[in-house]
Amino acid sequence: MLSFNLSFFAPDVQTQTIDRDTISMQHQWNLSDIFKSDKAWEAAKTDLVSRLNHVLTYKGRLASSALILFECLEEQSVLGLDFSKLYSYASMRSDMDTRVALYQGMKQEMSQIGTDYAAKASFIEPELVAMDIALIEKFISEETRLNVYKHYLFDLQRRKAHMLSEAEERILANAGMVTQGPYNIYSIFSNAELPYPDATLSDGKRVKLDQAGFGRFRAVASREDRKIVFKTFWENMAAFKGTLGVQLDTQIKSDIFYARSRHYGSALESALDANAIPVDVYRALIDGVNENLDSFHRYLHIRKRMLGVDTLHYYDLYAPVVQGVDLEYNIDQAWDMVIECMAPMGKEYMDVLQRSRIERWIDVYPTPGKRSGAYSNDGGYDIHPFMLLNYNGKYNDVSTLAHELGHSMHTYFSNKHQPLPLADYSIFVAEVASTFNEALLTDYMLKKIDDDDVRLSLLMEYLDGIKGTVFRQTQFAEYELAIHESCEKGIPLTGEKLTEIYGGILEKYYGHNEGVCIIDDYVKVEWSYIPHFYYNFYVYQYATSFTASIALADRVLKGSKGAVENMLTFLSAGGSDYPIDVLKAAGVDMTTSGPLNSTIQRMNDVMAEIEKILDKKSR
Repeated sequence: MLSFNLSFFAPDVQTQTIDRDTISMQHQWNLSDIFKSDKAWEAAKTDLVSRLNHVLTYKGRLASSALILFECLEEQSVLGLDFSKLYSYASMRSDMDTRVALYQGMKQEMSQIGTDYAAKASFIEPELVAMDIALIEKFISEETRLNVYKHYLFDLQRRKAHMLSEAEERILANAGMVTQGPYNIYSIFSNAELPYPDATLSDGKRVKLDQAGFGRFRAVASREDRKIVFKTFWENMAAFKGTLGVQLDTQIKSDIFYARSRHYGSALESALDANAIPVDVYRALIDGVNENLDSFHRYLHIRKRMLGVDTLHYYDLYAPVVQGVDLEYNIDQAWDMVIECMAPMGKEYMDVLQRSRIERWIDVYPTPGKRSGAYSNDGGYDIHPFMLLNYNGKYNDVSTLAHELGHSMHTYFSNKHQPLPLADYSIFVAEVASTFNEALLTDYMLKKIDDDDVRLSLLMEYLDGIKGTVFRQTQFAEYELAIHESCEKGIPLTGEKLTEIYGGILEKYYGHNEGVCIIDDYVKVEWSYIPHFYYNFYVYQYATSFTASIALADRVLKGSKGAVENMLTFLSAGGSDYPIDVLKAAGVDMTTSGPLNSTIQRMNDVMAEIEKILDKKSR
């Protein structure tokens, strides 16, 4: 089947925009690596469309011979690659400036082509599922080129109960024309058309609180200004919670529609089953994090102590906690740091990092209309990955660079070492390589710096990462589960209801009722700002991947025998096995509490070091 080219998203961090015309070409994407021009893209699209009907010649014949089966699957792979390049080019062009209708249209056109082709090819999986597994094994023995499709073919047999008839599969494929709507509407509205407010700060300065402005000014040193920024921004978002609520409700209904159509017991079960992830892994993460909220509250108490405030509020969570330390790095400094910290991974890894720097794989700076946040896009199996940043010169931006490079290294090594049908890896493991890179960066920085204040700043950055990746993403995962389960019970998800559910979870995580961190009512609409809720149970994988990466990074940094080789093998595995088994082969068992427990222990060790420094400074 044609599938959209996967992009792996970092948690959104918005920055101040600058004019694209003033930015060096070295810091902008070279999309000509995919297509030399829009005209070349158009020609490739026309060629692709001309080949789509050929799939119908295989209809009713897949069980007739091993050769016919191989030819059909191979054609699928080639078409998928060509589609991926076309979609990547159009989507990245659009992301450079979401206001440009031309590229919005190109992206939408590819979505329509993908939907149309999925309808044509809807007979394939029902025919494959109808085949007896003994016949599939016979065909593989007769046609050895089918070995690269063995995992796919056997996985279909595993999911046989959830595969539908050809007619039903065609209906689901055509439904994609409308089920893509909620996120597309949200993306355009939030990035290009939502009227963001201005705010007047305590010094009289008037600032624009669009996504970029909010990302910057929520972290200012002045507490009074932080309160102004939060109150202004969230009250403005609340004015649109009715519209944003309908959008998210429709997305949830879409997830449930697909789950019920395929006879799953829940949307969660449906989302996880694609990669054979046990539902217990998801629920155990939420339960495990809830059982360790005391460690999270310890972190919040440290933040309160370092800020010197009587009561911690939600608007204090992004404030600098060490006065006089505001770590800033230009992009060249960031590159040097990231490349040097990856030295334990060996020469080949370092060489690919240098290529990505020189060959313009990254669009670096925030510009007007540019998509917010950061991501890595594989760009096409036989090309190279591309990365989107919104670099603003802070240490967090350096960390984001390392994060996205982790995704891209994962893609690069998987594409290099796996055949096309096995190159795409599961989203469940996608965040391991990215957070692994962040762990190496943190270790590098701490080994370089002895100054107590700077060290405190870096240690708090590390804890902020655990807060944002383990606790915040699990909080999001719990919310996502709650709203899906509410919808499955027939409870209307209005903007008010979505805010009520989100606020309750937020208060629990941050110890609002115990006075640990006060959740002001206006921030309970924060759900409306999180694009990840449109990604169908995506966010929990940030947390699971982080806990896995901590274990893997620890072994590499300790110089454990075979640790680097195991990590490179993991990066090169692609989709050759189920993600749980890929991680087990690397030495991490995600079906146990071990990875989370190790992360919590590491978190408490860091907090103990911070408290020791604070005690020394207070004497």
